[in-house]
Amino acid sequence: DHSNNTLHGHFHIFLHGGGGPHLALSRHLPPSSRDNLNPSVALAGPFFSSPHSGRGDGDKGRLCCFPKDPLEDIDKWGESVDKVLSSKAGQIAFVEFLKSEYSEENILFWLACEEYKNIKNSPEMISSANRIYTEFVQTEAPRQINIDCTTRENITKNISQPTLTSFDSAQKLIYSLMARDCYPRFLKSDVYQGLLMRKEPS
Repeated sequence: DHSNNTLHGHFHIFLHGGGGPHLALSRHLPPSSRDNLNPSVALAGPFFSSPHSGRGDGDKGRLCCFPKDPLEDIDKWGESVDKVLSSKAGQIAFVEFLKSEYSEENILFWLACEEYKNIKNSPEMISSANRIYTEFVQTEAPRQINIDCTTRENITKNISQPTLTSFDSAQKLIYSLMARDCYPRFLKSDVYQGLLMRKEPS
């Protein structure tokens, strides 16, 4: 049941009108990441605004469940993939881009591994390790990641006795793939370029 795995809960950005791309960004967040977003904090007023907002109500968007001004660091996303991955809004935008390339399993696996490494007790670690393995690693997994056979076999061999480093090798491979192949295309994508255009000038 995917609704019970670690990758659940939807957060959305809606951008409308103004001649820009119509985007609906969403992502599945691990539980603690969702907690960090302080869902009780709601934005007052439009998420994106324009100095020419009088043109009509189409030139605005809205984002729930984010702290104030989630795009304040968007200019830094162009520096490195780490800047994207360290930003909650950046993660959402990157997921949406990878969805367009049918490779969102990469970022979802990477995020699941980050969550996994913060686990404090053994029963939860075992349960989470098996969910990650079933979802991303095993052959014919629903979101099977592209890793070499040796790495996959090593994880499979040790999955019955997982440790906090069980997925480290696979996570590094996927990170390298995203940094080398996906990130440069993300910077040229409608998702990123559209958000850049919509950021209110400082």
